[in-house]
Amino acid sequence: MAESGRRRSLERAWEHWRGGSTPPDEVRPEILSSWQRSAEHLPESVDAAPLADEGETRSLFEESPLSAAVNRLEGALRSAAEDGDLVVAVTDPQTRILWTYGGRVMRNAAEDINFVAGGRWDEGSIGTNALNLALRNNRVSTVFAAEHYAPIVHDWVCWAAPVHDPVTGVQLGVLDLSTTWDRGHPIGAATAQALARLLETAVPATGHPGVTRHLDTGLHLRLLGAVEVHLDGVRLLLTRRQGEILAILSLHPEGLSLGELHAHLYGDERVSTSTLKSEVSHLRSALGGRLASRPYQLDLPVTSDVDSVRSAVRRADARAAVDAYGGDLVPGTGSPLLAETAEYLAVAVRECLLVDPDPLAVLAYSEVVPDAEVVQRALDALGDEPHPARAELSARLAAALR
Repeated sequence: MAESGRRRSLERAWEHWRGGSTPPDEVRPEILSSWQRSAEHLPESVDAAPLADEGETRSLFEESPLSAAVNRLEGALRSAAEDGDLVVAVTDPQTRILWTYGGRVMRNAAEDINFVAGGRWDEGSIGTNALNLALRNNRVSTVFAAEHYAPIVHDWVCWAAPVHDPVTGVQLGVLDLSTTWDRGHPIGAATAQALARLLETAVPATGHPGVTRHLDTGLHLRLLGAVEVHLDGVRLLLTRRQGEILAILSLHPEGLSLGELHAHLYGDERVSTSTLKSEVSHLRSALGGRLASRPYQLDLPVTSDVDSVRSAVRRADARAAVDAYGGDLVPGTGSPLLAETAEYLAVAVRECLLVDPDPLAVLAYSEVVPDAEVVQRALDALGDEPHPARAELSARLAAALR
């Protein structure tokens, strides 16, 4: 569908929904959910985003690690705005704009609706928008034309990506690119994500006192789709092999002998036990000594997304299983134990969805695994019932079949 046709279709869908009717299938589930939340707090018409105190906003920006990052990259951000006829914005974790710069075309339009420093773009203040969704879902988000809740931004398209503290993984805010819908570009979301990653590399490693750190204790492992390790709320930068060792030990809380750990990690690969001992020694140092030997065992509380998936599957909670399942266990691993466990988890989540093909759970799952049978099962379960996920499920089915 051409962008002009898509815009008209979304405008009709928004008006349909505002009139109290079920919106057409082209409204994405995350947009519909946001519309519903927005309607609980906002009137039908919003003239502009509310403005926070200017002095307070300036102080928050100066205290934020994003201040140093923006200052280092300001030239690149300004160029992106001017070259693409965009407005670039950086927010805090509450979706308050801390810094913004507009190209010639967008500068006045942004000022008219308080898309400026101090503007509050949380869902409760302005309704559905890409900045808020990127922070809520912790991933890049696009909101096009009348997908916005407020008519004042129905002429806009926005792409936003969360920005994280490079050490702790805490959300510091979001980077957003916005322009008018007719100036949209297919790589807008990718550009926003690339600029957000660039900002992350420029964030001072020590952070600032004003940034809230994780208060968790113990070890938390993200092992599905990617490997991230947090110790007492602080992200550890480990080697791939160290991540694999942690994954294996988390699957064996009772501990493993040197020979067992070697077999689970290397399989038939010819690697000396002294090499493994060296890897474990470095990992023990990174964990502050909380890795016992004889047997090798993690000596602290451990949680992981693997545990979350297993628990959800056991209680037949398909949506929770999908929420926790980010993809393959330690992608690309050569460990026979991890490869076997990855296959078990993949099959377990798939079977859970085949038994309970919740449309929204299947939609989220299909973003990670293009499985035609699972998507077809969800569509079959819907029958003729209208559902906001139907159109996107049909599109995912067609893509998976291709």
